[in-house]
Amino acid sequence: MAKVQISNVNVLANPAPFSDPFQFEVTIECIDDLPNDIECKVVYVGSAESEQYDQVLDSILVGPVPAGRHMFVFKADAPDPTKIPTNDILGVTIVLIVCSYLGKEFVRVGYYVNNDYLDNELREDPPEIPQLDKVQKNILASNPRVTRFKIDWDGQEGGQEQQPQEQQIMAEPEIQQHNQPSSSHHHDEPIVQVPPVEMSMDAMAF
Repeated sequence: MAKVQISNVNVLANPAPFSDPFQFEVTIECIDDLPNDIECKVVYVGSAESEQYDQVLDSILVGPVPAGRHMFVFKADAPDPTKIPTNDILGVTIVLIVCSYLGKEFVRVGYYVNNDYLDNELREDPPEIPQLDKVQKNILASNPRVTRFKIDWDGQEGGQEQQPQEQQIMAEPEIQQHNQPSSSHHHDEPIVQVPPVEMSMDAMAF
């Protein structure tokens, strides 16, 4: 049984300009004391063609983690556009929150991200070189994909290959997903749902 579950994720400051940082408010439930740190990373998929364009935007260590419910805000810089193929800057891509313990990944939460111009003229006739200062990113916060991996939490089973335990397009009932317009939200305030934009998601995979 997993000793840590992600019970809540709030996507903060969304939508936002392309160059603004990603911000996630993550709540975890820990059923037992963990003496070591949990490592969390935000990974941006630069291209569906190759993993070489993936960018680790930031990595943090959380811990040691006592049993109970814990919340933290994860802020990660925007991706470096010079490391993304020009043809892949605009359109739909993926951002991942990846959590590991003792070097073993135990959960990842993925979101589709749509990068597009707000200006209709630029949408209809986009310049050859994207004008990033006019591009907005919109995370589909209501449609995450959660993948869990079964790991040995005591680190005694060395060399065991990780296998996905389950994979879902929509979050399970205990995972609440909210799209939050700013980081000034408080837990005791109602959360306003923002409907996602419509977009094509062809050829994208986690």
